[in-house]
Amino acid sequence: MKRKPLVALVADRKQLGLHPFHCVGEKYITAVIGGADCLVMLVPALGDLQEADAILDCVDGLLFTGSVSMVDPKHYNGPTLPEGQQLDAARDQTAMPLMKAAVARGMPVFAICRGFQEMNVVFGGSLLQKVHETPGMIDHREDSDASLDVQYGPAHLVQFTQGGLIQRTSGLQMYQVNSIHNQGVERLGAGLIAEAIAPDGLVEAFSVQDAKAFALAVQWHPEWQYASNPLSESLFKAFGDDCRRYQASR
Repeated sequence: MKRKPLVALVADRKQLGLHPFHCVGEKYITAVIGGADCLVMLVPALGDLQEADAILDCVDGLLFTGSVSMVDPKHYNGPTLPEGQQLDAARDQTAMPLMKAAVARGMPVFAICRGFQEMNVVFGGSLLQKVHETPGMIDHREDSDASLDVQYGPAHLVQFTQGGLIQRTSGLQMYQVNSIHNQGVERLGAGLIAEAIAPDGLVEAFSVQDAKAFALAVQWHPEWQYASNPLSESLFKAFGDDCRRYQASR
């Protein structure tokens, strides 16, 4: 019996007590298993200790998750991060080369939240450090004192690009998405196409122009309760279908 496609998720490197651990949020794992109907492999954030090409030889797709950490501003010549925001150099050094190599191979890539920001930087874009302090922008942060259902509840509309990947995949023109981020796109990277725009003009999703496979990044969190969200369901299914196509082409 042929196995399901295998999707790699890059871990965050976290210090727990005296030892470093490599961690991935369970909500991303279960969304890939249930929403994309794929198997999951967690990739430790070890930088070049493991060759990117060797990892990609083993898998049929990549999903880059959200995280409490931020992309190091040195990768986009940005200002120093505000006090209290975390870096994860090990994830930067692991995820960004994998992302670039996977897109070049024509492997399906789905990037969420931090992954969205990584992908913009990989393609030469830059990030706003505090969207809520940028003139003309709304506050895209969640209420940290609220329940998870409220934090991940619908926060604002996004308008989808007519004929874009999301609009074609979902059949939707606009949708209410959650909003749990304080960074955002300042300058969109070269070869990226805006797929969703917030009411304040902030790019909330983009795809890779002329990509050979599904290559989509979203700022919101489609993995949260994906099975009860028509937009999330459509995105994970499209990602999984393309992983199956890629697997068959190997």
